[in-house]
Amino acid sequence: MNILDKIVINKKKEVQYAKDRTSYMKLEESDFFHRDCYSLKDFLLDPERTGIIAEFKRKSPSKGIINDKVSVKDVTTAYAAAGASALSVLTDRDFFMGRKADLVAARQANAIPVLRKDFMIDEYQIIEAKSLGADIILLIAAILTPDEIQKLASLAKSLGLYVLLEVHNLEELEKSINPNLDAIGVNNRNLADFTVSVETSYKLAPHIPTEFLKISESAISNTETIKQLKVAGFNGFLIGENFMKQADPGQAMREFVSELK
Repeated sequence: MNILDKIVINKKKEVQYAKDRTSYMKLEESDFFHRDCYSLKDFLLDPERTGIIAEFKRKSPSKGIINDKVSVKDVTTAYAAAGASALSVLTDRDFFMGRKADLVAARQANAIPVLRKDFMIDEYQIIEAKSLGADIILLIAAILTPDEIQKLASLAKSLGLYVLLEVHNLEELEKSINPNLDAIGVNNRNLADFTVSVETSYKLAPHIPTEFLKISESAISNTETIKQLKVAGFNGFLIGENFMKQADPGQAMREFVSELK
């Protein structure tokens, strides 16, 4: 059993616990539930912004604690000020030290799209994401069947959420494509063993249909990589660890962006 399998088993228990505590009706009473989501496409393609989806992540299963000394408000507002096109906020507690309250804090402090970064396996989590203030949800092809992706993406779209599908190889991409998706994210990290290679993005780029935004995720640590990925057709670049491993992630992003320009 790999780490992804363990996360999914744990997530099923976590979702059931959440369902037992908070009803669908209660989620829909949230003020955030009725807001219009910020457009992922508009912000990613805005020439005044960077295309970077900057991530707030305290910990990962492969690296352990990355940075648990900074606040989500301070980091995400600094990311936005530095030109982030969107924010990614981990909400998985057991494996990433994430909190649902982190997503709420990021939403309250910023006026750019926010991605709920989690392992989405149940419709309840989609409703919950909207109630927490998310604009975008992540669906991971490695843990979902094509029918599940279709079902979850359709629900997300009915709520006005944007949908990012994460794939790791051509097989996942080809079996998972459906009209309810907005963006295809190529994860350069192998979730089975956590090795990384940006070559994954270059290999899959030609196979992603043109109607979807293309996002490269993980293994991006220098500006030259982003420039090359843009040439390959990518619109967005999810970066977390490269910034979060610094004492001041916002400053790290500012310095990175200055080199990018």
